[in-house]
Amino acid sequence: MTDQQQRSGAGAPAEPAPRAATIDRGRARAGRPEVAVGAAELVVDSFGEYVQAWLRRVRSGDSGALPVVAGLVVIVVIFQVQQSEFLSVGNIVNLIIQGAVFMLLGMAEMFALLLGEIDLSVGYQAGLAAAICGIMLTPQFGWPWWGSMLAALAATTLFGALQGTIITRLGLPSFVVTLAGLLGGEGLLIQAISSAQYSTGGTIRITNNIVNDVVNGNIDPIAGWILLAVLVAVYAVVTLRRDTRRRSSGLAAPPLALTALRIAVVAAAGVVLLVICNANRGNLVVLRGVPFVVPILLAVLVGWTFLLSRTRFGRYVYAVGGNPEAARRAGVRLARVRTAGFALAGLTAGIAGIVYESRLGSISNNIDGGTYVLYAVAAAVIGGTSLFGGRGKPLHAVLGGIVIAAIYNGLGLLGVGAAVQYMVTALVLLAAVTMDRLTRRGAATR
Repeated sequence: MTDQQQRSGAGAPAEPAPRAATIDRGRARAGRPEVAVGAAELVVDSFGEYVQAWLRRVRSGDSGALPVVAGLVVIVVIFQVQQSEFLSVGNIVNLIIQGAVFMLLGMAEMFALLLGEIDLSVGYQAGLAAAICGIMLTPQFGWPWWGSMLAALAATTLFGALQGTIITRLGLPSFVVTLAGLLGGEGLLIQAISSAQYSTGGTIRITNNIVNDVVNGNIDPIAGWILLAVLVAVYAVVTLRRDTRRRSSGLAAPPLALTALRIAVVAAAGVVLLVICNANRGNLVVLRGVPFVVPILLAVLVGWTFLLSRTRFGRYVYAVGGNPEAARRAGVRLARVRTAGFALAGLTAGIAGIVYESRLGSISNNIDGGTYVLYAVAAAVIGGTSLFGGRGKPLHAVLGGIVIAAIYNGLGLLGVGAAVQYMVTALVLLAAVTMDRLTRRGAATR
């Protein structure tokens, strides 16, 4: 491979994730899309054949999000049987709000894990973003809400990029570098809040209504229905056009029946969510509508899903995490991809920090970023992201965050103390890592 090819990134490998379809265009038959099952190709014509292909993929060890979804169903059933308030309207909305920070931190950690690395600093990066945003909003600076948020997100993105640069350029382990980032971030957080002019007892109150409404505000019920209709229509158009283009090009595409089913499931899920959120969940006052944090979560999920599944950068991330030496030989610039991955982790952690301070209405210098990074790793891994790199999706981190939130919410309703909550979360995490390891070992054996 010439130097020019290496600079242009020519010959970069396709995503090595187990579910990535490997299509031989020369063998593609018109009207008969091919779907990869492990290393084998399978031609499918109908919905039934597609289901059979999926079952074979599951039996081969590529279960995707199926285990975490099944585990979540079990958790919900157990808590609902023990406490009937678990599936009440108010508690479901509260669970979503509680899990928002876990989901965002899980997506932040996901970028590092996909690269086969780890980022121990995302908890304190979130705290730094909250502190910067809160300080910029005080009368001492008087910044507008959008300027304060942008400053916070820019700071954590640069923080992540700096860590990535040190890791890649100096060849240092990410564990050590991000551990230093954790300690340094904690020190910066304490110093920033303690020296702030409007800090009281190490706490900065958030008085800006827009920032507070990120979590505590709600979308008008009618506006929520209109937004849902627009989002489902856009999803349907994009999905149908994508599948049509793939079929016309002789590439793998799901049967039309499956595409229609996916659109129907998305629409049904949106309707259920709106019905729940639009019900009155207030005690003294009427409280209806979808919390603003839900579309924020959705925007981050869709954005990172598109980035990782539909762009060259996303393919490079999976390639580097799956086999960095092969990716290097194919012309992928490992340093750039890894640095960008850590920068994106910092950006996502910054969003989590703003959501965190919006929910509390304040930010203090005693935030336990060390514990939050453990939740971040747990959310990503429980959802299905591999600790060994090269496999995972943003949706996995979201599902893992929901599982963690459900455990803490349900145990809290049962009056169980923090000690048991930690132990239950530890067992769920251990089960997820064990399943990941067994899946990889089984795939290697086959």
